Amino acid sequence: MKSIRLTTFLSAIFLSLNAIAQIDTSRITLDDIMKKGLFYEKGIDWITSMNDGVHYAVIEGDTAIVKYSYKTGKRVAEIANVRQFGNDAISWLSNFKFSADEQKIIFYTGRQNIYRRSFTANYYIWDIASQKLTAVSDSRRQQVTELSPDGTKVAYVSGNNLYVKNLVDGSEMQITTDGEFNKIINGIPDWVYEEEFEYNRAFCWSPDSRNLAWCRFDESGVRTYGFSVFAGQAPYKAENALYPSTYSYKYPKAGEANSVVTVWNYSFSDGRKTQIDVGAETDQYIPRIKWSPAGKLVVYRLNRLQNHLELLNANPADGTTQVFYDEQNKWYIDESLFDCLTFTADGSRFVVVSERDGWNHIYLYRADGTLVNQVTKGEWDVTKLIGIDEKTSTVFYQSAERGATNRDVYAVSLDGKRKTLLSKQLGTNDFVFSKGYKYYISEYSNANQPTVYTLHERSGKQLRVLEDNADLVATLTEHHICPKEFLQFTTDEGISLNAWMIKPHDFNPEKKYPVLMVQYSGPNSQEVQNAYEVGWEQVLAANGYIVFCCDGRGTGARGEAFRKVTYLQLGKYELADQLAAARYLKSLPYVAADRIGIWGWSFGGFMVLNCMTQGNGTFKAGIAVAPVTNWRYYDNIYTERFMRTPQVNADGYDLNSPITHAADLQGSLLLIHGSADDNVHWQNSAEMCEALVQADKQFEYFVYTNRNHSIYGGNTRWHLYSKMLRFVIENL
Repeated sequence: MKSIRLTTFLSAIFLSLNAIAQIDTSRITLDDIMKKGLFYEKGIDWITSMNDGVHYAVIEGDTAIVKYSYKTGKRVAEIANVRQFGNDAISWLSNFKFSADEQKIIFYTGRQNIYRRSFTANYYIWDIASQKLTAVSDSRRQQVTELSPDGTKVAYVSGNNLYVKNLVDGSEMQITTDGEFNKIINGIPDWVYEEEFEYNRAFCWSPDSRNLAWCRFDESGVRTYGFSVFAGQAPYKAENALYPSTYSYKYPKAGEANSVVTVWNYSFSDGRKTQIDVGAETDQYIPRIKWSPAGKLVVYRLNRLQNHLELLNANPADGTTQVFYDEQNKWYIDESLFDCLTFTADGSRFVVVSERDGWNHIYLYRADGTLVNQVTKGEWDVTKLIGIDEKTSTVFYQSAERGATNRDVYAVSLDGKRKTLLSKQLGTNDFVFSKGYKYYISEYSNANQPTVYTLHERSGKQLRVLEDNADLVATLTEHHICPKEFLQFTTDEGISLNAWMIKPHDFNPEKKYPVLMVQYSGPNSQEVQNAYEVGWEQVLAANGYIVFCCDGRGTGARGEAFRKVTYLQLGKYELADQLAAARYLKSLPYVAADRIGIWGWSFGGFMVLNCMTQGNGTFKAGIAVAPVTNWRYYDNIYTERFMRTPQVNADGYDLNSPITHAADLQGSLLLIHGSADDNVHWQNSAEMCEALVQADKQFEYFVYTNRNHSIYGGNTRWHLYSKMLRFVIENL
């Protein structure tokens, strides 16, 4: 489960939508936010640094891939254009990736989404020298297509099987043959791995292109979940309007069986398939495989409790393995750390990010697993490992060193010395470096400043502004945008919490205002950040509401103890802190103490239901969208990471479930779900509804036909936010 943020959803809804009746044309409306897209940020084109580190490539005009100079910003050459392809089906480009030697380009068309990260498409390869276009396959759609490092082959998955096409002679070979839907998967993760370990490709080429390793998922023993699909619109749509179809897939809920994952290697030298030794235990996770520069296959092995991670060096020839890194945690190891493993070019050393001293920090190791030194130290979290410049032995990283609400970029030597703050403005900063680290693109925003993209030399000298969102800044000054004010307050338990508040533009401290609290509250999430965001909270403020957001215990960037205090009891401390936030609001002279509401999506919806049932009348109204209602119903990787299994922690699951407390509901409740939610199943809301009905509690309930966890498509998102706005106005 990942944070459902307003910015994430609103970015997808600036489409042609039907207008909603405007209450007052002088105020910001949903029409301004969603239909007109007045406050939408401009980004920059997808820039790909080229191997020389002084040029980059970018898609221009949706039809050409063009080479530019970092230093001058001038157009150097056109690398490819759709006119050259000789394929009428390819009229525009939206993506591309170079081969390692930049002599070939791979891209796809006709993307069709499956789940959050998975999709099928038609992939093509353009040979720049020969001006030849090759379809990866003419007979089947592909997933996660990847060129070999030497550019002579391309691997892909189709129908749960792994294939390789030889680009020299055009021949194709099928590496696996046992792939079958809802049974065996080769080269791509199953649903729960894709969602919770956040990736969509489970195969990788060796650096010398002589080996191809992959994960095989046997999900035969995983129980199936299904939901009805009606004749409505996509993302799911039944072909027969009279008889809805059923979509069924393997979904392991908390405490239930997982796929059995094995790791395999195919050698192109002798055609042998070798199974890699990942140990005798099958009830475990293999969340990543990757090759080291030294030619070793690195296998991540994580126990079911997710508190013991081992990195294995595997010999692809005979499948033998040896542990070279071992980390244990008394709570759990967060999956966000998995992709931080970075080797030096010669494979002699590597860095990881670990919480071993209570904070996210960078550590340097020799290839055999011997610790060299801790690179970063302090009571603050590293939030991103940006990269390592080996020529100068410099690590670049992003952190929350200047406060949990901010993000800055630093440079530090691998020995932990000579740390330098590279970003100067307080807010949210990130850098994207060119290959070789000669140039970087800076991305900066704060709560009331849209993102500014600037290009710099390594020294920090600014070469030019790529995008400053000046038009948006002008638009913001022309409208009644209410600034986001950051604050801290201390709870009755002595816990200091970060929060922000938006007040109506005509705010009068002598008046009493209703408040709608917004939150997500999930583990390691963060809503209180000093970054640009304009969403429907501005519409609420325009209608006379104060909007308030508080990050309670369990949220990120404040160290491991703060983040993991919710272990085994999801909902308990989060509830206490949202109630503390409401008490803080009631203490303010300009807040109408009897008119405080709360809303949230996904984990945030879970919290809304707990607040409405266990809050003893604290909240007058609440909106829960796609909520979990008992963690027994959610997937096992996410849930057990924080709760262990229901078999050993039954009280942790049930005592913090809003279903358990349905009879204590107070206030007006709007419950919303998509009928085709593959992530947080509609089952959650259905069971909550039944509990409320049997407790004789009145509430409002709405289901969006065929909609998944994001509840979008056609007029859906507009309808959703219109409904929520009306509910707030009528009930708060």
